Amino acid sequence: MAQLHGEYECKLDAKGRLIIPAALKKQLPKAAKETFFINRGFEKCCVLYPSNEWEQIATEINKLSDYIKKEREFKRYFLRGASQLEMDSASRVLIPKPLQEYAALKTDLVLLAYGNKIELWSKANYDKMLSEEPADFSALAEEVMSKKERRNDD
Repeated sequence: MAQLHGEYECKLDAKGRLIIPAALKKQLPKAAKETFFINRGFEKCCVLYPSNEWEQIATEINKLSDYIKKEREFKRYFLRGASQLEMDSASRVLIPKPLQEYAALKTDLVLLAYGNKIELWSKANYDKMLSEEPADFSALAEEVMSKKERRNDD
């Protein structure tokens, strides 16, 4: 699994293209080649996955049953708008118009890379999300990470 990291301020050009920052491009696994998959994020952002990571996610999602309503709905909502993107020779990817509209991607963007994905946020939505940081982040960390420790002990 990729271990992407970093926060990058970028611009979306008038044609809806985004240049992948050089520092982020260096982190991409060779197995991803220059292909990505993009879909809607859980919040008002888009999520960009290197192709090798998307293949693993798609494999897991395809294991869900079409006969179980919640699983079928999850597949439908998770995969809606999912598109394959190819990086051009100038390290640009073209963001599909419906996804630009979903995440309110205009000109100023923030890319937040972590784990195996890159979130694409409008600068305004990203700043808003950060301003809603919990008053006691320490308490949140304790709650979330202590649950993780208990899962690992099982």
